[in-house]
Amino acid sequence: MARIVMKFGGTSMAGTERIRRVAQLVKRQAERGDQVAVVVSAMAGETDRLVNFCREANALYDPAEYDVVVAAGEQVTSGLLAIALQAMGCKARSWLGWQMPIHTDSAHAKARIGTIDNEALLASMAGGTIAVIPGFQGLTDDNRISTLGRGGSDTSAVAVAAAIKAGRCDIYTDVDGVYTTDPRIVARARKLKAVTYEEMLELASVGSKVLQTRSVGLAMKEGVRVQVLSSFIDENAPDADSIPGTMIVTDEELEKSDVERQLITGIAADKNEAKITLTRVPDRPGAVSNIFAPLAEANINVDMIIQNVGRDKGETDVTFTCPQADLARCTDVLQNQREAIGYNRLISDTKVAKISVVGVGMKSHAGVASTMFTALADRKINIQAISTSEIKVSVLIDEDETELAVRVLHTAYGLDAE
Repeated sequence: MARIVMKFGGTSMAGTERIRRVAQLVKRQAERGDQVAVVVSAMAGETDRLVNFCREANALYDPAEYDVVVAAGEQVTSGLLAIALQAMGCKARSWLGWQMPIHTDSAHAKARIGTIDNEALLASMAGGTIAVIPGFQGLTDDNRISTLGRGGSDTSAVAVAAAIKAGRCDIYTDVDGVYTTDPRIVARARKLKAVTYEEMLELASVGSKVLQTRSVGLAMKEGVRVQVLSSFIDENAPDADSIPGTMIVTDEELEKSDVERQLITGIAADKNEAKITLTRVPDRPGAVSNIFAPLAEANINVDMIIQNVGRDKGETDVTFTCPQADLARCTDVLQNQREAIGYNRLISDTKVAKISVVGVGMKSHAGVASTMFTALADRKINIQAISTSEIKVSVLIDEDETELAVRVLHTAYGLDAE
């Protein structure tokens, strides 16, 4: 007997028919003799609808009351799934975030999980009851409902898995695993049997939409084995334990099972970047700090940074990227700090895309970046900026060349399926 956490996203819960299908998958897992906890998202589009209600009621809404409203989406699906399971003869009970409870800090709309009380939950599961838990929500120290931010249900699932010491956390999505790149861009993309936490964290941070970044980071910290599976499978498909999804595991575990692993794991593309250039910035100590310190105070994350060679007049240009969603705030901060920074012009561009090559194998192999630059140059794709980490190389290019760049790099690194 094992403890399994199963998580289903919004597309899997979109309507009663799909909820019944999810209930069938959960029932089959429970019939194997496993203790099962299920974490669910709101129906696809429901959270957006609730957010719009808040904005219509008051553009400057209270974040604490916003959480009360948007948490309702997961409450509905958790109750409906419990009802569907009961109709199939299963013992099932919903556990809302405040009932367990899942303790969080008080940062409404972007709360972080602290601890989860597991005693009552484990006792119920040991008695054969399937626990259905709404993702995305928790309880603050002053007993207010909190939410974890968009995409927080994945984080909820991993946190629950860690709290009950589950053998595995199965994330059911509208894809059947993690691919070397987006199959809609590259038809010959391959599904990966396993990737490391580090690789998945990098892929999630640079555009892969399979898993939410915070959930991967938490899984790595807590050592939770995560499997990505499709909830859209045939009636006669095998149990989850034998379905070939993608496992997210430690580097050591992957090395044991795959000695001759790929140098590069995947190619990711992100069109949600914006480029900002400040011209004629004084080329002196502290000038760059005057740019990025105010942005940090405004909680705006910057990624790629380029400082040109200084001019004769003691001036330079500074270019960096930030999420498109933060562009307006970023521009406002920089304009308010114009006198302190001393720049001449602020130029922004949203028609850019970040292309990233990710793989733990590049830690011990030279020439990864060279292959990337050569492949793009051969197709006349101009690189506007570059950033690197130990297992990632990212470049900024023109948005119109995104798909071409992904295909070229996927082939250049030998990732195409036979």
